[in-house]
Amino acid sequence: MIKGDKMDKINEVLTRRVATIYPSKKSLEKVLRSGKKIRLYLGIDPTAVNLHLGHLIPLRILEAFGRLGHEAIFLFGTGTVLVGDPSERESGRKLITEAEVKKNVQTWKDQIRPVIDLKYIKFRSNADWLTKLTLKDIIKIGSKISAVQLFKRDSFTRRIRAGDTVWYHETMYPLLQGYDSVVMDVDLEIGGTDQMFNMLIGRELQKKFRDKEKYVMTMKMLSGSDGKTMSKTSGNTINLLASPQDKFGQAMRIIDEMIFEYFKLVTDLPLTEIKQLEKNLQSGQVQPMNLKKRLAFEIVKMYHGEKAAAAALKEFEQVFQKNKNPKKMPIFKTSQARWGIIDFLITSKLAPSRSEAKRLIKQNAVEIESKKITNPNLKLRIDNNQVVRVGKRRFKKIKIIQNP
Repeated sequence: MIKGDKMDKINEVLTRRVATIYPSKKSLEKVLRSGKKIRLYLGIDPTAVNLHLGHLIPLRILEAFGRLGHEAIFLFGTGTVLVGDPSERESGRKLITEAEVKKNVQTWKDQIRPVIDLKYIKFRSNADWLTKLTLKDIIKIGSKISAVQLFKRDSFTRRIRAGDTVWYHETMYPLLQGYDSVVMDVDLEIGGTDQMFNMLIGRELQKKFRDKEKYVMTMKMLSGSDGKTMSKTSGNTINLLASPQDKFGQAMRIIDEMIFEYFKLVTDLPLTEIKQLEKNLQSGQVQPMNLKKRLAFEIVKMYHGEKAAAAALKEFEQVFQKNKNPKKMPIFKTSQARWGIIDFLITSKLAPSRSEAKRLIKQNAVEIESKKITNPNLKLRIDNNQVVRVGKRRFKKIKIIQNP
């Protein structure tokens, strides 16, 4: 039996950030406290290059199991992603190519390395077995689960009621994800609450193929900075590849109602300290702005270290509270001194289109050397080292170069 400090760590890994454990926390806890070593995995489909803070929640739990001596596997869903996960989707996913998959996963290890100690985790890719399945194999897997069961999932029933199409390949997704559990012969799968259906299919397949119990643990889902579902298209994520300054700024955009959710799910601050911060907010001893600064500091420190977090905090206060220019800015090099303001914004990549450039000017969002530009037809002469600011976060420093 496990005693002492390790028991406390088992309790923490089964509670903080955890939503549900199936069939029960008690039964899984009993296995872990007995000293038995288990094999578990987390699977993530490479639908994009960037990982974000939400991905770190289950990854850190996976690493915690590894530190406790269990076999922890981070599974790249290079096979399942070719089908596309229909979980929580109101329409079918666009199919992805193998070339896109390869590009998306090539930096994943480097992205998590600053936070996750890779020596405690094994890496596998499910394309290694899923793309080799024969028709006979697929029929055998499909024979273990009823079609009615697959169509009962909430996202499918909603789409059917709305008159939308559920494509046949989408019904295969939970079977393929479930088969990962059989191939790797796991005792536990972890994932977000949106993965419960798929993970339970894996539990059933593990029982039918191997007559073996498989536990399922769901993590609490991190909402985007705006309180809505995290989505790269919504721009409400904090990406791991972002700079310390960008991470800090993105964290400062988190709505007040989400501050403590981020503290609990993302940071390592003790829950007792977080509860005290909540009390301080309720009593008026601290303001939401100061709490966000603390949160942003903790997020940047976790990924980049305390020195980088302190620098990001200082720059945020300089730029957004004192309205000064950041110390480091991207440079726009040009040999052309005279510009129409619209052409300048597009060429310097401060605006993506003429219509967006005009909109920014009309909203008084464009400044040159702290002077607001209000005329979209303005012809201007730019000088070396001038600073152009668009909105609160976009800067360019001009460097005039001589024609060769």
